[in-house]
Amino acid sequence: MAEKDPYSVLGVSKGAGDGEIKRAFRKKARQFHPDRNPEDNLAEAKFKEVQSAYDKIGDAESRREFDQKQQMANMFGGGARGGSPFGGMGGGQGFEDVIGQMFGGGRRGGPQFGGMGGGGQRRRPQTRPKGSDITVGLDVSMAEAEQGGVFSFTFKRLKPNSIGSLEGQSVTLKTKLEAGVKHGTVKRLKGQGHDHPEGDPGDVLLTVRIDAGENRSWDGDVLIQQIHVPYSSMMLGGKVKVTLPSGKEGLLKIAPNSQIGDRRRMSKAGYLGGDLDLEFSLIELDELDQKQKDALEQLKQSGL
Repeated sequence: MAEKDPYSVLGVSKGAGDGEIKRAFRKKARQFHPDRNPEDNLAEAKFKEVQSAYDKIGDAESRREFDQKQQMANMFGGGARGGSPFGGMGGGQGFEDVIGQMFGGGRRGGPQFGGMGGGGQRRRPQTRPKGSDITVGLDVSMAEAEQGGVFSFTFKRLKPNSIGSLEGQSVTLKTKLEAGVKHGTVKRLKGQGHDHPEGDPGDVLLTVRIDAGENRSWDGDVLIQQIHVPYSSMMLGGKVKVTLPSGKEGLLKIAPNSQIGDRRRMSKAGYLGGDLDLEFSLIELDELDQKQKDALEQLKQSGL
């Protein structure tokens, strides 16, 4: 059975920042923790699954290794997902095609391998092969994104070693981010991707990931903030205290019969004056006092 994708297990996108991943793990771990689910084998299995997912992508180094292993696996896996890191080799082609591309023959023209000539056919102009691109994430805080600056990041690429073959080597580069860079911005760094044994290196595609902060996430360019609402206010209406990204505090009116996942948009209250969506979620209590238990018992008796 194929191993589950850790991003899916934690319920985050692959573009999520490291801070968002950590917060998602804490929430899931709390939900399925054995202490909260005694003698529940399914919850225990989910807890282990969540912990395993976090071990893979929970810190910058582990996540970078996991992402690049997945990228390499996709490249060598062939088919529509990418072929090899040598810019088009593999992907369902025969052995002779692969060898020919590495050494100038095959479908790209040039001398044929093993005496299998082109039969006098007219050759197409040769194009210089290129190594595959590398996708890398750069995590920055909201304050760093607002101010901009020069940031370092590390990744692995295939480079020639002393005997002329390609091997994975760790590379650290610096890049400049303009002030007010948007979440999800992709920068192309030409010539910094995987090397090709007989061609040009690919590029690095650097994705900027802005940490949205506690109880916040991104939906495209829109900042989403979770608002924890008591069940009574969700059903009967009320007001809850809200702290905006700017630090400004206020009371948000909750309409009667609101639902989990309902959103209220606030224009110019998000990142750099963008939109902010307030999304309703239900308050979760670790423990109930006797008064709350009595009240819930009455609700239970009334059919709620």
